Amino acid sequence: MNKQFALLYSHLHGMWCYRWSALVIAWIIALVGWLVMFSLPDQFSVKAVVYVDTSSVLTPLLKGLTPETDSIDELQIMTRVLLSRNNLMSVIRETDMDLNINTIEEKEELLKRITRKINITGGSGKKGDVKNNIYEIKYQSNSVNGSYQMVSSLLNTMIEETLKSTRTDTVAAQKFLDSQISVYEERLSIAEKKLAHFKKENVGYMPDERGGYYMRLQSAKDSVENISSALRLENRRSSELLKQIKGESSVLSRDNYQSENEKQIKEYQSQIDSLLNTYTALHPKVYKLQLRIKNLKTNSDAGSAASDNNASKEFNPVYQELKVELNKAKIEIELLNIQLKEKKDYVIKLNASIDVIPEVEAKLANLNRGYEVIKERYLDLVARSESAQMAQSAGNSSSEITFRVIEPPIMPFKPSGPKRIFISIAVLLVALVAGFAWCYFRTLLQPTFINSIQLSSATDFPVLGFVNLYLSPVHKKRRRLQLLSFILVIFLLLAVFGCVLFFRDSGAEFFSSVLIVQKVQAMFGLL
Repeated sequence: MNKQFALLYSHLHGMWCYRWSALVIAWIIALVGWLVMFSLPDQFSVKAVVYVDTSSVLTPLLKGLTPETDSIDELQIMTRVLLSRNNLMSVIRETDMDLNINTIEEKEELLKRITRKINITGGSGKKGDVKNNIYEIKYQSNSVNGSYQMVSSLLNTMIEETLKSTRTDTVAAQKFLDSQISVYEERLSIAEKKLAHFKKENVGYMPDERGGYYMRLQSAKDSVENISSALRLENRRSSELLKQIKGESSVLSRDNYQSENEKQIKEYQSQIDSLLNTYTALHPKVYKLQLRIKNLKTNSDAGSAASDNNASKEFNPVYQELKVELNKAKIEIELLNIQLKEKKDYVIKLNASIDVIPEVEAKLANLNRGYEVIKERYLDLVARSESAQMAQSAGNSSSEITFRVIEPPIMPFKPSGPKRIFISIAVLLVALVAGFAWCYFRTLLQPTFINSIQLSSATDFPVLGFVNLYLSPVHKKRRRLQLLSFILVIFLLLAVFGCVLFFRDSGAEFFSSVLIVQKVQAMFGLL
């Protein structure tokens, strides 16, 4: 620990030996830095804050009726357009910043400098987020009027160009759609005429509701098979009816007739018994059955009374019914034969047109396909044109984008920079650090020994003795004067630093006026 303190003390002692040179370096750096700080021109910052409202009352009402556009993307593109070369050149001409520019190199340098100083922030979030719909345009220069005009021009350009681009895009889209509608309307008329002429020339070969050629042919063959099958069934049914007719008698005897009535009466009576379990005797169904039984009994009595005058014979109803069914079967067989002949003729006709109809159908399908494509495109263009007209009308009545200037650009009264207080303090700290570093590196290059131990360890020679430094009163007085002078110079440096802080603004104005006078004199000297 003693060695470390001794080493530290030796470094401090060596640095104290070079204190005056370090102080001179500190003074030089501080004065030069402060002069540079005073020569820096004042910077005036102007900003404008605008809120972009992309929500409109008509937006939910016109949803699905007009084309939807992404306003956020449009604004982000517009912020990029603001920093484009052409736009910045127009702003430079509006603000008269190119009056003293004579060469292309100076113009390019001015353009780069302005691009670096313009700062546009905001508008990078999602739609509907209020914070991210706030844009801030900021510009800083050494001219009050130039900064104000630059921010005002950029703000006006942003508002006007965004609204104008929306209206221009809508009008241009409407003109394009109208021209395309005219073209497709003419093409649609030509396609309709071709299709009508083709159908007129190929009447009888066109596909109908039954489908194309092969579907009609297959359907006709299936119909032939179905009719043949139905015809076979009717023939078989007719044969069965003939057999049944041969086994039945055309007339019935009196006994048979009465037995049939008795069977029917018994059947009706059993139905009445079953109904009486549920209903009363006055129920309509029971009443009807009783009426039938009464009629059957009356007919039975009348038949028995007439049997004395007639030959006691009646017609057989089963036989009569079979005869009727046989006649129906014969009629059905005739109809099926006619249908079968017609279908066979139709199949023969289709087979004969096997080389004509498919070709006609193929040409018709091609014409229909082209016609449908043109028609679909035409209807789509008409729908888009209507949407564009509605969007244009809505845009004229109420814009989708509304600009609300929260903080308009204001002419600054005080400079926003440079931060002369921080620069002054930084210059002082750099000067002191530079002086300290000078002493330290001189001590490392030319070390100083303060005791015999350091000298012995550095040279590897034994030290036989040492003599203390004797200071006379004159030497002591001189050292005190040197110390007081050193402290006085340090305080003087701090006093100058205080003056720099106090006169930072007026000093900057003085230096700027001197520089302007020098420039004017240089200009007159060149003239």
